[in-house]
Amino acid sequence: MADDDRTAVKTYVPRYQKEEWADHADELDMSQSEFVRTMVQAGRRDFDIPSLNGIDTETEAGDRTRTQTDTDDLQERILEAIEREAVLDWDELVDELIDDIENEVDTALGELQDENLIRYSGRDGGYVRATND
Repeated sequence: MADDDRTAVKTYVPRYQKEEWADHADELDMSQSEFVRTMVQAGRRDFDIPSLNGIDTETEAGDRTRTQTDTDDLQERILEAIEREAVLDWDELVDELIDDIENEVDTALGELQDENLIRYSGRDGGYVRATND
């Protein structure tokens, strides 16, 4: 399958959840497809969304620094993608960024395996920490 081939993904959620997502997508001026795709990718990136309650100032300051670093990194990646392609619509830009993270994950997994810190376990159905047994 070529990198630009697209396929549909379907899921079923409770009506109230779809309505919440539709409202949130409207607030962000996004289509529902853009919204769901963006939220899934955000989850895959494991973005932290700190609660406003119960965070000590030291943790909050660390979160702000990490968030700003993540934002700066994302902005740089967006600029690089647009520089490479000249013009990208929303979907194309998201696809470029998805490709970047998938490549980074693949590289990181390879390095961790090379260092014997993780291994793929068919029995467990995924990556596990390597043990020194």
